[in-house]
Amino acid sequence: MSSLAPENVIASQKAGVDTTFGLAAQAVGGFEKLVDLNVRTVRTALDEHQALVARTFSVRDPQEFFALQNQHLQESAQRVQAYWLGVYEIAAGVRGGYLEAAQDHIEKSQRNVQAFVESLASNAPVGSEAVVSAWRTAIDAATESANSAYEAAKKAAKQVVEAAQNDATVANQTAVRAVSKTASVRK
Repeated sequence: MSSLAPENVIASQKAGVDTTFGLAAQAVGGFEKLVDLNVRTVRTALDEHQALVARTFSVRDPQEFFALQNQHLQESAQRVQAYWLGVYEIAAGVRGGYLEAAQDHIEKSQRNVQAFVESLASNAPVGSEAVVSAWRTAIDAATESANSAYEAAKKAAKQVVEAAQNDATVANQTAVRAVSKTASVRK
């Protein structure tokens, strides 16, 4: 049966619509998680700042005040790191869903092309074996090239994400060390 048969076209369109809505649902789910993370972060920050202000009013000397501020700065740096880790995990989850959908789509497209070529080969007139063989070779080469390009892009994207995560971790650790160093200098 031809891949252009109405039943196949309708099934393909339905699968495309289902994939699109599935990806949209993943994006909305990621957005919901991000909003929830931000709401929790703001609530926590408000509660902690209220507690800090209350403790600040009970301070009796400047040294105790600076010690309290330095402790708060250290804790804040750790919370910032935890926040960005949460953002990264949400983004990685959504990205993983998109990568999986892309991989499924690529594999399905490759199977469809191979089925089309096999259909052409089985219906080819006698004496056209050389042309069919050339088609198969060209399509196999294109498929291999596409797979290589996809794998290279996937690897590059993974390296960029890892580099960004490492940079964020290093920056946060540097900030925590700077705050700790400042705290020890003031003591």
